[in-house]
Amino acid sequence: MGKKTNDKKRHTVQALWAFLTNSYLLGFMEGKIYQGKLKNLCLPGLNCYSCPGALGACPIGAIQAVIGSRNFKLTAYVSGFLIFLGAIMGRFVCGWLCPFGFIQDLLHKIPFFKKIHTFRGDRLLRKLKYVILIIFVILLPMFLVNIIGQGAPYFCKLICPVGALEGGIPLVLLNKAMRGTIGFLYVWKNAILLITILLAILIYRPFCKYICPLGAIYSFFNPISVFRYRVDEEKCIHCGACAKACKMQVDPVKNANDLECIRCGLCKSVCPTDAISSGFCEKKNAKNRKTEK
Repeated sequence: MGKKTNDKKRHTVQALWAFLTNSYLLGFMEGKIYQGKLKNLCLPGLNCYSCPGALGACPIGAIQAVIGSRNFKLTAYVSGFLIFLGAIMGRFVCGWLCPFGFIQDLLHKIPFFKKIHTFRGDRLLRKLKYVILIIFVILLPMFLVNIIGQGAPYFCKLICPVGALEGGIPLVLLNKAMRGTIGFLYVWKNAILLITILLAILIYRPFCKYICPLGAIYSFFNPISVFRYRVDEEKCIHCGACAKACKMQVDPVKNANDLECIRCGLCKSVCPTDAISSGFCEKKNAKNRKTEK
């Protein structure tokens, strides 16, 4: 399977999933947010709760809402949901099931005379998403709570461009009443969105690499998830094709389950000897284990 075939297959899955999880068409017609029972369920990818078409909740928004709450059952549900998905798939969610990841993929396809593959400080900057996770998703909502013990969604309010793209802009355009609520935060979030869009044209998935706290959570599970990548050293000819093709700048030969790997499958599609495999139940030998250390 070549690069184009791999991308076509993945983008088809991404598009179908984005449509299925944002298929509340009445919301787009009336400019209102779906409030049915499905909204109590978390979706695996970063998909704004306030999107008029969203049928489920964003796990990052949900964890901010419950982390400081006395409702331990709800907190356990959200935390358990993320742990379960991470333990099963790791960052496969980022590569295949995240609507905003899909949007960034499409933006990066826009032609530009000079794409930025990496730069000085790139690796250090990727640690920023863990700082954002700790401060804006965990600590602030946990300790700055209201009288009923509920924290504000600080990441959603102050940083997340997904909320502006999927929620803020559509609601303001479709609902006249919402236009009177436009203020500094709306302008601020749209400025972040504009910067993110411009960067996504130049850099592959900048939001995923440097900002996304959901990607940070799933990345912890990459080395231990049930679904994993493996490199067969007996087949590998160390040509470097996989590392060169990886848009997340991961070298599968050095670490097939790097924290930055979004399991897109591009490395598998370019390997000339089919040395890279992925799956849930594949056995690994001692040589395979060396590549995961």
